[in-house]
Amino acid sequence: MPESTAPVRVSALDVLRLLTEIVAFGSIALWGFFSWTFPWNIVAGILAPALAILLWALFVSPKAVFAVHPFIRMIVELLIFLSATLSWWALGQPWIGLAVGVVSVAVGAVVNRRTAG
Repeated sequence: MPESTAPVRVSALDVLRLLTEIVAFGSIALWGFFSWTFPWNIVAGILAPALAILLWALFVSPKAVFAVHPFIRMIVELLIFLSATLSWWALGQPWIGLAVGVVSVAVGAVVNRRTAG
């Protein structure tokens, strides 16, 4: 008989976290595609978010490859969100960058507080 597993509960906070991650990676991709001239825009538009996703998967994700100290996880997460914020600033949209940064950091802080406590 197959082993039963408990159903996964997805909260609104989990959905917000996923949305902030998607916005962050998308922001970095937009920066890569629009800040460089052809053919470098293709390279930067693909490699920059790929690097951010790799860092996220290695250190920050719920099933991270490396189990690191929570402080290291927080630093990597903040660097990714900072990159997304600076991407918008580089594209000439500082208010969008500020909004992305504030919302991402707030959601990340609440998620990290929930998992720590």
